[in-house]
Amino acid sequence: MPKYQIETAEKLLDCDFDYVVVAVADADMAEEINMELISRPRRLRGNSTLRKMVRETRMDKSTLVYPMFVMEGANKKEEIPSMAGQYRYSVDRMEEKLLELLKAGVQSVMLFGLPAEKDEMGSGAYAEDGIVQKAFRKAKEVCPELYLIGDVCMCEYTSHGHCGILCGQEVDNDRTLGYLAKIALSQVQAGADMVAPSDMMDGRVAAIRSILDQNGHADIPIMSYAVKFASSFYGPFRDAAGSAPAFGDRKSYQMDYHNRREAIKEALMDVAEGADILMVKPAMAYGDLIREVKDRTDIPLAAYSVSGEYSMVKAAAAAGFVDGDSIMCEMAASAYRAGADIYITYFAEELAKCMEEGRIG
Repeated sequence: MPKYQIETAEKLLDCDFDYVVVAVADADMAEEINMELISRPRRLRGNSTLRKMVRETRMDKSTLVYPMFVMEGANKKEEIPSMAGQYRYSVDRMEEKLLELLKAGVQSVMLFGLPAEKDEMGSGAYAEDGIVQKAFRKAKEVCPELYLIGDVCMCEYTSHGHCGILCGQEVDNDRTLGYLAKIALSQVQAGADMVAPSDMMDGRVAAIRSILDQNGHADIPIMSYAVKFASSFYGPFRDAAGSAPAFGDRKSYQMDYHNRREAIKEALMDVAEGADILMVKPAMAYGDLIREVKDRTDIPLAAYSVSGEYSMVKAAAAAGFVDGDSIMCEMAASAYRAGADIYITYFAEELAKCMEEGRIG
């Protein structure tokens, strides 16, 4: 053995280690290892064609949903400061974005309305001439092939920023249900193909299913925000929609992010009430629950990659800390791998391009 290796070994023996791992780098010291390996996973990683052939998680553009903000006014397209590359559109400027999405292969859009005026009861949310109702009608007119989803909530429309009708400083769950049902019906009557209640009131799916069925809309599906956590990842959305609560927080109705069993309970309750699709929100930090909800239920599952996830990637990429496109693709793949059938994301257009190029999916 060479002198320097003997000295190194002696030094190691003098140290108070429980064990020592020695890597032999010299070719003349390495002994030939004769092993008969039957299983060699690397065989299936040899080239890109083979890797794609055996890929376990499959994605395509039809599963992407783009969240879009629509505002009052004319000829407006305002960038959202906390969400670089995302905009609020007036109804007359929607068409340019909708056509851009269709060209990219994104076929589904979720609309969020931003009213010019708000009140205690959130009446703009269910008004016939409300902002989101006008947006649905316009979208159906200019892009009838798009699939339109309505976010059913009140926080963008109430002067206090909470997701329901107040009783003192608390949201009155049962009184709110009737308003949510009216909002859902008004969206469907304006052209929504699906409604998605995001309020987290107990019993909202049953209330919405009932009013839709009673008004001849038994064929309209409900995508329930079944597992929605009180999350700090929503910050940029609240900036975009002006929907931050005027007092307190939403922890009395949105879920505690420590809880797993409660998430399953919420999902199963919504299935029992008639939900057609479930959703977990946010996506990135909740892959465990995407998987568990998928395993415990037998209806399609969506994951909402929320504004904070988008803005973190954009900010880090702008600073040169990460490759934004690669991170975006990895995040999406993780949600699908966990069990998501549908991916709601502000990156929908970029992901569609990556799918087209074969970088993901």
